[in-house]
Amino acid sequence: MKIVCRCEDISEEDIVKAIDEYGCETLAELKQLLRLGMGHCQGRTCLILAAKILARKTGKSIQEIMPSFRPPVVPVDIGLIGGENEE
Repeated sequence: MKIVCRCEDISEEDIVKAIDEYGCETLAELKQLLRLGMGHCQGRTCLILAAKILARKTGKSIQEIMPSFRPPVVPVDIGLIGGENEE
C-alpha cells in the first residue's frame, strides 16, 4: 500500500477508490471526502501526488487539476505577517 498523505493516513488506493466510486474529479472533492491535505503539512507533498493520480485517472493535465497557490507557499513566521520587525 502506497501512502500519499502521511498526516491523514490516506493511501493511493483510497484516492483511486474515491475517483472510481464517488466520481471525484477535483482536488477539492478529494479534500472534502478524504481530508486530503488537511493535516499538519497542509498538503505540501500529498496534493501534488494526488494531482498526479487524479490526472492519470481522469485524463486531465496537471495544470487543469492543480489550483493556483496563494502566498505564503512556504511557512512564514507569524510576526512577519503581523508587521513586527526583528532587531
